[in-house]
Amino acid sequence: MDPDPGAAPIWFDSHCHIQDSFAPDDADAAEVLAAELAHCFDAGVGRVVCVGTDLVTSKQALAVCEAASGGAYGRNVPEVYAAIGLHPHEASAGTAELVDLAGAAVGAHAPGLVAIGECGLDYFYEHSDRSSQRRAFAEQVGLAQRLGLTLVIHARDAWEDLFDVLGSEGVPERTVLHCFTGGPTEAARCVEAGMFVSFSGIITFKNADDVRAAATVVPLERLLIETDSPFLAPVPHRGKRNEPALVPLVGAAIAAVRGLESAEVAASSAAAAGLAFAL
Repeated sequence: MDPDPGAAPIWFDSHCHIQDSFAPDDADAAEVLAAELAHCFDAGVGRVVCVGTDLVTSKQALAVCEAASGGAYGRNVPEVYAAIGLHPHEASAGTAELVDLAGAAVGAHAPGLVAIGECGLDYFYEHSDRSSQRRAFAEQVGLAQRLGLTLVIHARDAWEDLFDVLGSEGVPERTVLHCFTGGPTEAARCVEAGMFVSFSGIITFKNADDVRAAATVVPLERLLIETDSPFLAPVPHRGKRNEPALVPLVGAAIAAVRGLESAEVAASSAAAAGLAFAL
């Protein structure tokens, strides 16, 4: 069942890429974003974190956040926060420009900047070599710690190296493992390390039994939900463009595997995200 229009805005999409809704030179960007944000607000989404994956998209995330805080998209839209980072796919580019951007944003008190990331390790695609990924990840762990920001982690097929880097660099006080794709064992390790664990539309996929099992072992106070839009649309929208308005479907899937009401998951995951991003 699709989210009901007009629902109270209680859901929190902890990870989305709404800046991907437009090309950087799109003159209609503000109008497109206003429509998407209004749609998710009508679906009951009260807060979103817009996440960068490289220098360009990180600057866009900051710009979207600033525009939203200034009322550029209207009044009936969710609160928008920003995370800026270098995805492991882009790790070979190095973090120097991101470090400069983060320092400038913090120095200028950029509205809504809450996190460094997404960053981490991806050994499934390996668009950047593993040594570059480890180096860029470690540097962003340190950056989050120095700036007192939340760390947002991407991890795929790289669990041992992930925990090795975190063991060397330390886990920031507020760390989110986004779009969780492991099983109960990996989820337990994340929780034991002090992380929040965020689940995406993958939990609705037929072949995601391990992810569903993992969702039953993460304490509600550590469990977040996200769309990772425009990717990974949940069933019954799989294969179509995703958007933050569909985050209630992820929450409903969490509720189903845990034997809870959706409203309880909405409240608990929103509270957990508030803690995760110090809001």
